[in-house]
Amino acid sequence: MDTFFQNRVVIDFIRQNKQRFEDALLQEAANVRDRIEDILKFGNIDLVNNAHKLVGFILHGKNEELRLFAKQEGIAWASHELTLSFKLEWVQAIRRTLWAFIQEYNEEATEISLEDFFSLEKQINNGVDEFLNAFFINFSTYKDALIKSQRELVENLSVPIIPISQTMCILPLIGTVDTFRTNVMEEKVLEEIGKLRIQTLIMDLSGIAEMDNEVIDHLLKIIDGSAMMGCKTVITGLRAEVVRQMIHSGFKFGKDTETLGSLQQALNQYISQ
Repeated sequence: MDTFFQNRVVIDFIRQNKQRFEDALLQEAANVRDRIEDILKFGNIDLVNNAHKLVGFILHGKNEELRLFAKQEGIAWASHELTLSFKLEWVQAIRRTLWAFIQEYNEEATEISLEDFFSLEKQINNGVDEFLNAFFINFSTYKDALIKSQRELVENLSVPIIPISQTMCILPLIGTVDTFRTNVMEEKVLEEIGKLRIQTLIMDLSGIAEMDNEVIDHLLKIIDGSAMMGCKTVITGLRAEVVRQMIHSGFKFGKDTETLGSLQQALNQYISQ
């Protein structure tokens, strides 16, 4: 039997038994079936309809459409934080269900020759494997890009360097300053000084209630590094608790670092210049 014609007949057989195919598929994917409505509602992903699309692309030999479909699915799955184990179980359930219906078709119709069977086996299993491979590659690629974008957003929010003139910027720090944040600060401050040619950096610490000694030491090194790049640091808003800790721990700012009581004082002084 011609392979294309044979596949067409199999597709028609599945279409004629669409409801039974879907019921069998849901039985195979026991862990997924209870989440189908949630995935459709929150991710706008119709798993049952997509199963029919996947079977159609495979049996029709539409490899390019199959890869594009896998890419779309990978991105959609990554975008909505859906569990990979559910996807793997679902696709493997499609494979098993498809083979069960081919067996049923073979028993009801003219038996498929051994040569045609192996040709069909290769087409189906290669198609499913190609879909999964393209799906996971695109899932990982998009997820990595998403994580990188989110990390950059967090870094920008945690270390917000705000230009107020061509040579002056403000760095207002609020909340907890830990080792991770000072590492981000070091990278971003030195990078921005070089990129924007910053000559004066006003670092406002009025939103910081406490810092441990390791963080204070790192902060002083960042200030020294800024000075090495020709940027003067002006510290504003130091709280009494932080100053007391610095005194008792023996920390002090370099002679080129200026301290002022408030951010407003610094702005009045430097903007007026």
